Amino acid sequence: MNKKGLAILMRTRMRPSNDSAHLARSPLANMVNQTVNGSQSSSGTQKLNASSNTKRDLEVVSESMHSAISMSKTEVLDSVLSDFSEGYFSLSYENRRKLLVQLAKEYDLNRTQVRDLIKQYLGLELPGTGSDNADSEEEASLSAFYRIERNLRHALKPMYEVLFERLNTHPGGLKFLSILRADILSILAEDNLASLRALDSYLKEKLSTWLSPAALELHQITWDDPASLLEKIVAYEAVHPISNLIDLKRRLGVGRRCFGYFHPAIPGEPLIFIEAALMKDLAQSVQEVLWDVPPIPECEATCALFYSISSTQPGLSGINLGKFLIKRVITLVRKDMPHISTFATLSPIPGYMQWLLSKLASQSKLAEGEDMPNTSADRSGSTFWENILEPEEERELTDAFGEFTTGKNSMEVMLNLLTSANHEWTKSDKLLSVLKPPLMRLCARYLLQEKKRGKALDFVANFHLQNGAMVERINWMADRSDKGLHQSGGIMVNYVYRLGNIEDYSQSYFSTGHIHTSNELSR
Repeated sequence: MNKKGLAILMRTRMRPSNDSAHLARSPLANMVNQTVNGSQSSSGTQKLNASSNTKRDLEVVSESMHSAISMSKTEVLDSVLSDFSEGYFSLSYENRRKLLVQLAKEYDLNRTQVRDLIKQYLGLELPGTGSDNADSEEEASLSAFYRIERNLRHALKPMYEVLFERLNTHPGGLKFLSILRADILSILAEDNLASLRALDSYLKEKLSTWLSPAALELHQITWDDPASLLEKIVAYEAVHPISNLIDLKRRLGVGRRCFGYFHPAIPGEPLIFIEAALMKDLAQSVQEVLWDVPPIPECEATCALFYSISSTQPGLSGINLGKFLIKRVITLVRKDMPHISTFATLSPIPGYMQWLLSKLASQSKLAEGEDMPNTSADRSGSTFWENILEPEEERELTDAFGEFTTGKNSMEVMLNLLTSANHEWTKSDKLLSVLKPPLMRLCARYLLQEKKRGKALDFVANFHLQNGAMVERINWMADRSDKGLHQSGGIMVNYVYRLGNIEDYSQSYFSTGHIHTSNELSR
């Protein structure tokens, strides 16, 4: 093993594929976890002293935050901002929460001033409505409008904007703002405070501006990059965890590509990165992408298959950097490899099994009520009942699986099979053959018909569709890992980016929610 491999191995904790709890942690949760673990060996006296210092620590950080907002002396501002960010990281979970709520409430905009300005504005007479419309009078009237409008624009800016703006230009400040927003999102998940929502919305808007595509640098990540960067790829890979150094080297080697978006203010760390495989045809399973060796010669490839896209900053949630990354990578690959004509994905369907199991549970209970003797008037109460299985699928389930599971109806039988321990249903060819038709058909329904506010219910589907992709093919048993079986019953989907239709498909999806599909899925 060379020095780089040894460095990555020693500095990176290779995550097991089922470590979803680690992925879900925010920087705030990680900090709290470290604090708790580190304090377990402390003596009782140390704990008491730490508790007594907690309030004082919060007050000190609160004062430095106030100074960072109100100070006009630029020569000491950097020092104050550094004190604030360092002090913030030293706070406990509860004190961070208190500080952020204080920031949201006490440094908000002055609504009394805003209301007074609006009253003044409404009291002005519109130019041209008086009897005398001399140019000088009209100019004077417009001047009053301009003055109040300028004052309104200033009054509608919350005081915490000053803090955000100053941190953005401070060394390490953009990364700190990302962590700050991750903490805000973590707190909002527990307590949906209106003031914190407003703070989050404002910070998200600022980050979106500062992280525009023009400010980002696209970089192809290879094995030749520093070990410190490669360990971040291992740590942040969120779709198909990297199991070992051989796996990492394969993903960065011949027939594979990895691209990341970087910002100059956060050097050596991608904000988001995407992994692609160069293939002859559209892959139908993740095994073809991750495990098949050796790869084909790159000159024979006709398809660039994106199989993983991972964000490294929880605080950038909701800022669609992936849209711009995919389009720039397509442009770059087309330029460097003209023989690549197909750009597609092999994507997970993370919400499918949750939706399906919930549907089966609710409908099987309603089906019990339908089987009971009742009048037509009573049946009207079951308006939302539907048998989500086709008659042939019902017969196959009830005839084949009496020996495997119990159930009062076919939907309950299917529910019991799919929730069996250790995904036992995947270990029987007979079970797989009978479950394949309903699972594939219902997966197509989930992807193409189930909507939320007019858009695809599945968030990965929504991401690619709003970026201008179409749904090409649904693949059976494409990911047999525990994660893949748990999320989607092992099913994966290919989205294809048709180069001449990307903008049209994106626009039609945004405006009407229309989802473009292949002829095979349209039937």
